Amino acid sequence: MKRLIALCLGACMALTGCGRAPKYHYDVRQDLGIYFTNADAVIESIREAMHRRDWQITISYSSHQDNMEVIGTLVRELMECALDETDSPEEGDYLRQQYGGYEMRYHYRREDEQYLYEIYIQPQYYTTAEQECAVSERVQEILDDLPICRTSTDVEKVEAVCSYLCDHVQYDEIHAKNPNHHLKSTAYAALIQKRAVCQGYAVTAYRLLRELGVGVRVITGTAEKNGVTEPHAWNLVCVDGAWYHLDVTWEQQSRDGTYFLRSDANFTDHQRDEMYTGATFDEQYPMAADDTLLHKKEN
Repeated sequence: MKRLIALCLGACMALTGCGRAPKYHYDVRQDLGIYFTNADAVIESIREAMHRRDWQITISYSSHQDNMEVIGTLVRELMECALDETDSPEEGDYLRQQYGGYEMRYHYRREDEQYLYEIYIQPQYYTTAEQECAVSERVQEILDDLPICRTSTDVEKVEAVCSYLCDHVQYDEIHAKNPNHHLKSTAYAALIQKRAVCQGYAVTAYRLLRELGVGVRVITGTAEKNGVTEPHAWNLVCVDGAWYHLDVTWEQQSRDGTYFLRSDANFTDHQRDEMYTGATFDEQYPMAADDTLLHKKEN
């Protein structure tokens, strides 16, 4: 069934000084000289539509000037904001890493000295709404069966999730090199088909840990093994206010704690993509200086 989101936005040109300041600030607004007075609501509606796996998101708005040259940038910024981290285990990186971009088109008409725009965004999801329902049911079953309790520490929760994935998911060698088989990178592949690639492991760890109240991110970048460097995905996990690396995919192979809750100093064969580096990211996700006390196996 087709589902549309029609948003009537109060769009004004900032250069003209009309309208009130938006509640939701995003950097591109000043560059474009345009903002939505209810941008926060627009972003939330886009996020909700993506969560539902709506096939098309429709944004309707009016402007006092021609916006055609900046619509592409505006949509990119709105979509990026919609993928920001939230309190929901099914948003943030869970959406970002199971989504392959979008197609966009628009049209407009002139009426009473205004430009009336309609923008159509068609996200490219890796999973369907039905598949996500199956994942949610399976997630609850797994959470009910994990060997943890109300008083379990965050380390114990991370260990339980890591152990579950290592025991119940196989690396998808069949589809690993197929760039068109996106399902391999999803929680559905890991939990329902029981076979996934590194991104699927990381997304599933994210979902389960967020459900358990543990801070976590999905990190993409590269990793080197046996002299070969390839694209890779893993997690950052928060324990006692500090962040550690967790690579479930490689920990499944080693089973010795080499890739379990590691500091930067003990994770040198992985390199993060640029968006996960820099002073701003490091301030938000301060890495642990040492991981000795969290090693699964004593030296």
